[in-house]
Amino acid sequence: MYFLLTLIQGQIGWGVTYTSTQICAVKGSTVNIPCSYTYPSAVGGVDTTVEQRFWFIQQFVDLTTDSEYSGRVQYHSENKDCTLRISDLRERDSAVYKFRFITNHLTGKYTGSPGVSLSVTDLQMQVSRLEVYESYNQADLTCQSSCPLPGHPSYIWYKNGQNIQGQTSDSYSASLDPADSFSCAVRGHEDFPSPSVYAPKLSSVSVSPSAEIVEGSSVTLTCSSDANPAANYTWYKENQTLLQGPEGRYYFSSIRSEDRGNYYCKSENQFGQIKSSSLSVDVQYGPKLPSVSVSPSAEIVEGSSVTLTCSSDANPAANYTWYKENEDSPKASGQIFTITDFRAEHSGNYYCVAQNRRGSQNSTLHLIVVAGNLTMIMNIIRLTVVVLMLIPLLLLSLWARKKKTLSSTTGPHGPVEIETLVLRIRTSQTLQHRQKTQRSRKTWCEVQSDAAEPETGLT
Repeated sequence: MYFLLTLIQGQIGWGVTYTSTQICAVKGSTVNIPCSYTYPSAVGGVDTTVEQRFWFIQQFVDLTTDSEYSGRVQYHSENKDCTLRISDLRERDSAVYKFRFITNHLTGKYTGSPGVSLSVTDLQMQVSRLEVYESYNQADLTCQSSCPLPGHPSYIWYKNGQNIQGQTSDSYSASLDPADSFSCAVRGHEDFPSPSVYAPKLSSVSVSPSAEIVEGSSVTLTCSSDANPAANYTWYKENQTLLQGPEGRYYFSSIRSEDRGNYYCKSENQFGQIKSSSLSVDVQYGPKLPSVSVSPSAEIVEGSSVTLTCSSDANPAANYTWYKENEDSPKASGQIFTITDFRAEHSGNYYCVAQNRRGSQNSTLHLIVVAGNLTMIMNIIRLTVVVLMLIPLLLLSLWARKKKTLSSTTGPHGPVEIETLVLRIRTSQTLQHRQKTQRSRKTWCEVQSDAAEPETGLT
């Protein structure tokens, strides 16, 4: 909006005139703010001379001394012309500018109010309509500014950096491929085009902290991509949707062991979408409650081999140590503990300790390992065999003694009687041996019958 405004301050003849009170300019361009001023040639018979003239925003600070405007501001000072030129416009240059001049008279200090409002805009591409198809999108694009540009500007359109011939209006209907980019500019300001619009690309993911992640700690996953308009992000864990939003961050306030796995994100805007590479999240934690098993699970026979196994979920993997109850020193290390020749003194309570650098856990199941009843029966059989072997030796000793006695007391028929006695003794021994053998076999069969019955496992 433009109009003439003449401001006269004080008595007639003093004043500042701004051609425009509102100006819109493109970011990066150069703007002129037209201005003129008047003053009487003499006051009280004393000629008027201008001693100082400057533009300011606030507190009468000369723009030429402001570091924000260093090298970008010029004043016109010929023929009472006070036009201000600002080059390389920045959005923060948007402000109300006022001209002030000071003369040699005591009251000859004047400021042109209310000043000129300058709005600096950058061109933006907007999607006013979008139709999505299988292999491409169709969209109506509009080149917009945050304030009305002066006159009726003509526009230039670019696709992938190349001028699209014949397009001069502020709108353009385009077929969008995910690899395409579009931008626009005001003719005469081709060096200051709008930012290009395009589908997301160069999607990347990261995890914080980047060092080892410990269970219970706070963890942030971040997804970012180069996209305009800014992308919306969706996080996935192995194809399971987790979170959607513009931030691109996924938070674990207290990460758990089951949260470990592979994550990736999808970046998406009106022009297309892209998936990131996979991000592996490894959560370290101390051993969980160990489980303990014994093999064989049936009653353990003395002399047999017994294997104890301990397992625990842990990251990094746990180390295992085996202990016997009421003993300080460990019995073995490793997940598997084997007693190859089990004896009665091995009976007792055993437990394992699972440990890594994140913690340790003891098994809560204490195994009681005992000798079976069959061992006692086998010992009885061994004793019986030994006794049977000693009986013939005892009988032979008795026979030898009796023979010696008879040889000193009998007559000619003595040898026949002795042979008869020996024969009877041998016959008696044979019968006794057969009877004991039969009893032993019967006992062995009973044992085998008992062993065939179902056995009770360890608890």
